[in-house]
Amino acid sequence: MSQAPEVGRAVVTPMRVVIGLCLVAPFVAMLWVGSYAKTDPVFIGIPFFYWYQMAWVLISTLLTMIAYKLWQRDQRARSAAKGGASE
Repeated sequence: MSQAPEVGRAVVTPMRVVIGLCLVAPFVAMLWVGSYAKTDPVFIGIPFFYWYQMAWVLISTLLTMIAYKLWQRDQRARSAAKGGASE
């Protein structure tokens, strides 16, 4: 058995799964065209097809922000754990 240290091995944590879901959700929503390829319901005179896509611009921004904040928290926790373990 070798005593070589682990080199930057990726770890799957629940927080990273949530980050991934936040980043993948907008792609899935926009690529599944059959779910929004219709005109009804109309919202303030705008057919569903258009306002659904406009709503996803805002939702995507929010989800990306959440993913970024979670990533920062994850990185701080990892660096704190790494720093605490070496002391």
